[in-house]
Amino acid sequence: MLTFTPPNRPKLITTQPNEVLLVTNADLREPANVTCWPTQSLYEQRLADALNTLGYQVKRAHPVDKERGHGFISNQREGSDIFAQIAPDAPVIVLLTAWQYSHHIAPSLVHHRGPILLLANFDGTWPGLVGMLCMAGCLTSLGCHYSRLWSETFTDEFFMKGLQTWLDDGFLNHKLDYLYPLKATDAVMGTPEGKIGREMGQAMLRDKAIIGLFDSFCMGMINGVFPQKSMIDIGMPIESLSQSALLVEMQKVPQSLREACLAWYQSQGMTFKFGTNHSNELTRDQVLEQCAMMIAMARFTKRFGLSAVGVQYQQGLKDSCAASDFAEGAIGNSARFPIPDENGEIIAPNLPITCINEVDMGSAIPQVIMAKLLQSLNIASETTLHDIRWGSEYEETFYWDFEISGAVPFAHLKGGIAGATGYRQPPMFFPFGGSTIAGQGKKGRFIWARAHYEGLQVVMHIGTGTAVELPDAEFERRRLATNYEWPLLNAVLDGVSRDSLMAGHQSNHLSIAYVDEDVLGNVVQAFAAQAMTQNIHVLIAGDARRYFIHQ
Repeated sequence: MLTFTPPNRPKLITTQPNEVLLVTNADLREPANVTCWPTQSLYEQRLADALNTLGYQVKRAHPVDKERGHGFISNQREGSDIFAQIAPDAPVIVLLTAWQYSHHIAPSLVHHRGPILLLANFDGTWPGLVGMLCMAGCLTSLGCHYSRLWSETFTDEFFMKGLQTWLDDGFLNHKLDYLYPLKATDAVMGTPEGKIGREMGQAMLRDKAIIGLFDSFCMGMINGVFPQKSMIDIGMPIESLSQSALLVEMQKVPQSLREACLAWYQSQGMTFKFGTNHSNELTRDQVLEQCAMMIAMARFTKRFGLSAVGVQYQQGLKDSCAASDFAEGAIGNSARFPIPDENGEIIAPNLPITCINEVDMGSAIPQVIMAKLLQSLNIASETTLHDIRWGSEYEETFYWDFEISGAVPFAHLKGGIAGATGYRQPPMFFPFGGSTIAGQGKKGRFIWARAHYEGLQVVMHIGTGTAVELPDAEFERRRLATNYEWPLLNAVLDGVSRDSLMAGHQSNHLSIAYVDEDVLGNVVQAFAAQAMTQNIHVLIAGDARRYFIHQ
């Protein structure tokens, strides 16, 4: 005879007619949550006012914790416990005003039956738009139905109409006609460029492009962790490495080699904003440790025959050593300190080692494909990912602010290595400091792409764009509105508006590679053909479609 004690059933949080529940998610790091809370409070009031205007009331599904100094969900256990109390059919607005770890609540949203609205503030300093794009990509990959909406003020017509539609219908759809799906029978496959792409894709399926990641699942990005089968099906398996092994390898790098590395970058003109207070200033020892990390990463790359390498770094490693950013940007550049292996042989001379920031597999896929293709065409093959951080108008044109959290290859900066400045990573995020590679993104044409998964199918959006060098005063305004310590690229995406990207993009990231205008169309065609050959479903974004019609 079994004696059964049933699990406790929490009392459900329900809604009355014309009432919606509010949930808000944010960071795992409490200092970040406390810092971002005033902005969240402001937008919660704006949301309440907007709902009141439409005849609705908002009810918080979880209280503000005065002791912690904020009302965010800050870990997965907390998020799971809160959703266990929410009535399964209740309408839920997830208000996002800062970076957030999607895994805190995404598993619960998957099981929620009621309408879900992801709502983001469109702001530069504490950008919910980045968090919303990440959460949207995660829910798409998990097969969860949701709606998305964004606004700078929560009062504009676009926002109010969208909110009313969601309240009335339980869902909100946006036009996604900026995305054009390519078929395997598309005419591009029969072009000379298509032949190049097919040969490159077949080679990667045959030979494998192995991606080495020092731990995975960075900052809650479920959409950055692909199923193993998905990666294997496209010829890009993962070599799972440990950040603890990276620390061990770093210890083997002698002081003399670290010093030589730092001296090389200083001789090339990079400026480091050195101070003496380790807790809040950049020190030489921090950069020397980053040099050791870059050397260790390169040695792992050679040892395991990797096509790319990435470091998780936000958890664990940030509490063990200096941040990985300088190492990541420097290793991904073709002009690089000559890194010797254990026997003194220089590793990958004059070639970038593709670096996967934040171990995002959705960025690894386009970066590795672009790098391999560009190298085969004898075109500069530096790649990077960027956060879709913010954007605003200047002289009646909307320019995005793309800003990865610390470093890009020097080749992507105005002035190259000499145009780079090293600032200390913010203590709020990185207690052990470390240098960034900051600077202005150089002007030029580029390909952008991002992969996500639906079930086991890898899907990739591909587009083109133009990077611009805005006037000093405007560039400075944008730096001050975002993170001053980080590199900033201003760009226009061809035929893709702000709201189109917000409506259809499946990540907070996109990856870019610079390509000259005279061959850009040819490279885009080969790139798409290669991706399709590798069993990837390709959608062409905006005006890049012109390269695929009337052939």
